Amino acid sequence: MGKVPRVDVKDLVYHAWNRGNASGKIFLTNKDYLAFENIIRFASIHIGMRILAYCIMPNHWHFVLQPREDGDLARFFQWLTLTHTQRWHAVRGSAGQGHIYQGRYKSNICESNEHFLRLVRYVERNALRAGLAKRAEDWRWSSAWLRKNGTQHQKKLLHDWPVTRPANYADIVNEPESDEELLALRTALQRGRPYGADEWTGKMVEKYKLEASFRPRGRPWKQTN
Repeated sequence: MGKVPRVDVKDLVYHAWNRGNASGKIFLTNKDYLAFENIIRFASIHIGMRILAYCIMPNHWHFVLQPREDGDLARFFQWLTLTHTQRWHAVRGSAGQGHIYQGRYKSNICESNEHFLRLVRYVERNALRAGLAKRAEDWRWSSAWLRKNGTQHQKKLLHDWPVTRPANYADIVNEPESDEELLALRTALQRGRPYGADEWTGKMVEKYKLEASFRPRGRPWKQTN
């Protein structure tokens, strides 16, 4: 089975995800979450990354991003995870005692249409699906909360979407996805497969040589939130 190439091209929309080593918790207190949000802010300024949506969970996180330059995705996550790991260990006095992440982040590209809206809804519903919040916007450590409750300074972390946000998006984000929708989103991320309409997906597969993302794999996709 061939390895799926990493696509890192400006102006494409990306879904990226990573989790704690051995699925262990990374964020144990509100201070942990707040410190990571501050690192996100500095990373976005340092790299110039457009952050469209995110959700930080106890043992993993999701981002929807739109790089400004080729290679920015890798630079953003290298800076983010390295800085976070160093500060996480510094707070606990555990420097040199191992990784906090399972490995490199996973990512895939997404078409800027209704598939983008489904992706953002999926990301922002994480805490709701996991039973950590009654509504998506109630989870403090997410773009859904920030968009509704953040200060003007906090909201500067988020950038404009490449599509128009529906007027009733606050209701849409709290509606459950179908099993088919969840499977398609999770499979795309796990396989590094473009997420979009068939015609667009075919063009992206050919352009970026992503044929390996559609080849069968030996292990089934392990669901996360």
